[in-house]
Amino acid sequence: MNDRVKILVAGYILFGVATFFTGLTTTFGMFLLMRALTGLGEGTYYGSQYGISSSITSERYRGLVSALINSGMAFGISLGFIGSTYITYTLEKDWQFTFYLFAIPTIVIAILIAFFVKDKQRDQEKNSLNKETKQSLKVLFTKNHIFVYILIFCSLYGFFGMLTWLPYYLQHSRGLEGSQTGIIASLVPWASIPGAIFFGYISDRIANKKALIVSLSVAGALCQFFIPYTESYSWLLIGLIVYGLIGKLALDPILISYMADVTPSSMYSKVYGFFNFSGMLSSIFAPYITGYFADKLGSMELGFYLSGALLIVGGVLFLFTGKKERSYPVSHPVLK
Repeated sequence: MNDRVKILVAGYILFGVATFFTGLTTTFGMFLLMRALTGLGEGTYYGSQYGISSSITSERYRGLVSALINSGMAFGISLGFIGSTYITYTLEKDWQFTFYLFAIPTIVIAILIAFFVKDKQRDQEKNSLNKETKQSLKVLFTKNHIFVYILIFCSLYGFFGMLTWLPYYLQHSRGLEGSQTGIIASLVPWASIPGAIFFGYISDRIANKKALIVSLSVAGALCQFFIPYTESYSWLLIGLIVYGLIGKLALDPILISYMADVTPSSMYSKVYGFFNFSGMLSSIFAPYITGYFADKLGSMELGFYLSGALLIVGGVLFLFTGKKERSYPVSHPVLK
């Protein structure tokens, strides 16, 4: 078993075990400890998994393949929203039951990864590994990389703010029943599946991804502005669906593919580790800042507007990235 696969399997097992023990906790301190261990397990996924998939996937299909992989996260988020609210509000189970239930498939997936995921690196990647490791800091912090790190932080800031607070916002600011909030909040990840696949497919067929990335960033920001602005329930649903189609989960695969284009192949795991680190920083700040404004102002709208403003900043900065030409033959159909 390759080292990256071993890390992936160990991380998933820790993820599942810590999730299960979260339901067994009886104090808030132990709850935080189990969630921290869960996060530690989750943190092993991004760098190792996308390092493997980018290494074994042809350049011409990276956007589409990344979108298909990312769709698993969208499905999981939707299932989490719907399942947790249904179990808690409809079945009237204790909150611990959800953790027990979702821990089982997580551990099963770890076992499946151990048996079926193969990481076959090219010989030239292995031979050049030591040389590229020595210049890793320089290679992973070019202007292109830094602006992508900033953009993914800005994109995930709005996503995590919405992921954390949207059910609460729908219930307390929009007056919806608690049992409905999970279904409505799940519209975002459900809509992201066709959006991510479509834009991932398009990104594989254009030589320069910059216009597509900036356009999706600005469009996602407009949705962040529109959702709290509209007073219509119907337009709110439309805003959530459109954000799902063009938002973070649709933008992610394109950025993942772009990072593979501008990074040496033997550095994929490291660059996706930094990529994930930049994005996950927003998961720390977004829920806290959104909640802070809700406490101080009695409203959550400012949190949405701030998310949209940050996404525009990230999109504008991405305009200053340089170009990176593709390496596959010209015979492949590429739109100019």
